[in-house]
Amino acid sequence: MKEGFRQSMNWVHTWSGLLVGWVLFMVFAAGTTCYYRDEITFWMKPELHQAGLTLPPEAEVVKQAVAALQQRAPTSQRWFITLPTAREPGVRASWSGAPVAKGAAEPPLEPGVTRRGRFYSAVLDPATGQPLAGTRETRGGEFFYRLHFDLHYMPAIWARWIIGFCAMFMLVAIITGIVTHRRIFADFFTFRPKKGQRSWLDAHNATAVLALPYHLMITYTGLVTLMLMYMPFGPQVTYKGDQQAFTAEVFPASGPRDPKPSGIATPLTPMAPLIAQAQQRWGEGSIGRVTVNNPGDAVATVTLSRRADQDMSSAQPAMLFNGSSGKLLSEVGEDRGAVFSTRSVLYGLHLGRFADPLLRALFFVSGLAGCVMVATGLLLWAVKERNKYAKVVAKGGRVGWGSRLVDGLNVGAIAGLMIAIPAFFWANRLLPVGMAARGQAEIDLFFAVWAVAAITGLAWPTRRMWQLQLAIGGLLFAAIPLLNALTTATHLGVSITAGLWAVAGFDLVCLALGAALLLCVGWLGRRKPERKPQRAAAASLAREPAL
Repeated sequence: MKEGFRQSMNWVHTWSGLLVGWVLFMVFAAGTTCYYRDEITFWMKPELHQAGLTLPPEAEVVKQAVAALQQRAPTSQRWFITLPTAREPGVRASWSGAPVAKGAAEPPLEPGVTRRGRFYSAVLDPATGQPLAGTRETRGGEFFYRLHFDLHYMPAIWARWIIGFCAMFMLVAIITGIVTHRRIFADFFTFRPKKGQRSWLDAHNATAVLALPYHLMITYTGLVTLMLMYMPFGPQVTYKGDQQAFTAEVFPASGPRDPKPSGIATPLTPMAPLIAQAQQRWGEGSIGRVTVNNPGDAVATVTLSRRADQDMSSAQPAMLFNGSSGKLLSEVGEDRGAVFSTRSVLYGLHLGRFADPLLRALFFVSGLAGCVMVATGLLLWAVKERNKYAKVVAKGGRVGWGSRLVDGLNVGAIAGLMIAIPAFFWANRLLPVGMAARGQAEIDLFFAVWAVAAITGLAWPTRRMWQLQLAIGGLLFAAIPLLNALTTATHLGVSITAGLWAVAGFDLVCLALGAALLLCVGWLGRRKPERKPQRAAAASLAREPAL
């Protein structure tokens, strides 16, 4: 009975992983990069590499940013100022503006200012508060962050349902994988190279067990982040459809979210006393964001939020001040109830912003292990199917169309993505800095390269195609340090000596990834397909759990 249940879980494990494996590989790959999205954005804006190495005091940074916003967006209803950190030394300022009428010409933008929808943004110099002229437009690491749950070229709500569906399948695959593996920890120490299907199974097992707690955590917490979209029935029944009442009780805010302007012009209070109060409460260097609602109006408010890397929770304390008098109106601490705190901690675990450099590196390695786990699972299924067709092919028959389709999808989804990601970074350096819609052009090129790789992979799903695409991806990754040296003044020799570890680390990680892909190419070139698989080995493999 126990073996029958284990075998049934083996079937569920195989198909729950296979049906969504290609999407999951992209989610794991893009999500893993998010642990260093600030560093990626910093690398993709080389104009910032010499800015902000010595950051001014917080009060001075906010003062300069507010002065810049008063000059450029005095009638805006909301300002956002994200203070610089060691990982991102530029000041990010954004503000709301009037939406552009459909069909109307977009107004010209000041150099260094970008627009997305009705929101404008700029990267400011921490010392002067002025937009850094010549800073190239790019989505940077934010693109990968959005890609791993919002996809692209489709409504976000559709994308989140698709990703949620795939994440649920992933959770099922992990749990059934634990059930089907009787020797789960022994498998971690077992790898038999040059054994064909057995080697793929060992690689899949080892990478799965290596970061099993991480895989469970990241999948479950990913579903928790959008739990109210996937399972809205409890709040709907309890609050009888009153969404505002539910939000006010479960997710308490520090004050009114969007106070209506009074129309009475009133100067904005000085920021320094507000900053001092927050520093007294949280400590120096702990303010992450300043939000000003209705600046220049009598009902203006200023919200100071603590930096997101202070603890594991994604919801940090905030202080709400009257924007005219500077009086403290309300304060939200860390304890906001069991439901809110639990959800915030799980969300914070998924984001990983609290992690110190060592823990962040461990998360990154675990994410890479997840990529290998998904990839080897997909390849394992394809290898097993190919072995089934061995006798048919030997007699002059052909491999089934389903197996050939999986082979093509594997090439396009795995090897193709390994070309598209470095192509995105190459586009950042090679496209003209002043090009219109430059950030979107980088993204379009990413998907265009991936599409070409996927089409060629579907057309010729062969070992040679694997070698070709992995070689291209490996060379593109490995040459990124050279590309950086040729297009900027912060090559490895400069970035390491100047302490620009974000730039140096990015170059070195890309070099390591390129070397790993090129090693895979060499391994594929040396490996010889088995002509006469032993029946005993095949019978033994049949008893082992698949994917």
